[in-house]
Amino acid sequence: MTLPVLICDDSSLARKQLARILPAEWDIELHFAEHGLEALERIREGKGALLFLDLNMPVMDGYETLEAIRKEDLNTLVLVVSGDVQPEAKARVMKLGALDFIRKPTDVDTITLVLGRYGFFSASDAKQDAASGEQRGLNIEVSQRDMYQEVANVAMGRAGELLAKALNVFVELPIPTVNQIAASELHMVLSALDNATSVSAVTQGFTGDGIHGEAMVIFNDASFHDMGRLLGNDLKDKRYELEALMDVSNLLTGACLQGLGEQLYVRFNQAHPVILGRQVEVKQLLAQAKNRWEQVLAIEIGYRLEGFAIEFDLLLLFPGSSLPLLEQQLQHLLEGSE
Repeated sequence: MTLPVLICDDSSLARKQLARILPAEWDIELHFAEHGLEALERIREGKGALLFLDLNMPVMDGYETLEAIRKEDLNTLVLVVSGDVQPEAKARVMKLGALDFIRKPTDVDTITLVLGRYGFFSASDAKQDAASGEQRGLNIEVSQRDMYQEVANVAMGRAGELLAKALNVFVELPIPTVNQIAASELHMVLSALDNATSVSAVTQGFTGDGIHGEAMVIFNDASFHDMGRLLGNDLKDKRYELEALMDVSNLLTGACLQGLGEQLYVRFNQAHPVILGRQVEVKQLLAQAKNRWEQVLAIEIGYRLEGFAIEFDLLLLFPGSSLPLLEQQLQHLLEGSE
């Protein structure tokens, strides 16, 4: 019997990639949703006996979707596929009723193994005339902005995992924002720090295979009180405040660049971290980037730590001169799903 399968992910690239690596001989009817609310509608229509579910999505995220499925007792089984690979994220979705947790990016062997584990697919019962995997996902159009957002999402998850382990806290991960703008407009993209009266920041340059850029970790200065509570240090002592800035910045930047590099097959090398500004306004902080570059690709990731009034942004900046090589690497990524 043909199985209705639903892929729910806000990223068109992620939907396309997952659709393409499902077993080619698997007898399924494939459907898609861009967020949890749409997924619930498809399940009620009988289009999702098995649901592949992302966690970080607009409108309704994966956690909320799992809660709604349980509350309504909907007829579906859920495999979570996410870039948020914190141990606590996996524990939470399993508690909410997910069958298993699959780490992004995934591959054919992993998916086939998980499907076999729960009896959804085996080579012995494959239907020979089932829709070929070569044809799945062909009608999904992927924009360049969506590709940037998805690779940033996976890299963000790697950084969040390390931060969660280092600080023993759950990191609330957002949907990354991607903008190609004039450097003079950079302050407008820092949505997570809109209400910050003053910020402090650390910057690190990076380069790899002809691609170069700058990573900034920008702290809301109001976070330092809770940062001291979290770290067990007295951050009234400026030495500890500076140490916290440097440690968190180095961890986030390194993990995020490694996650990006693994997906794009680029090995990034980082410069030493440098204090960019202390207790300044966002516009003042970003003035140097405005003077160095005209156009930039800005990827913003706003992190928050659950249970603490701590928020900071990781801002990845790529000048216009690096974009052709970046786009070339992204095209290889897209071709891998075609």
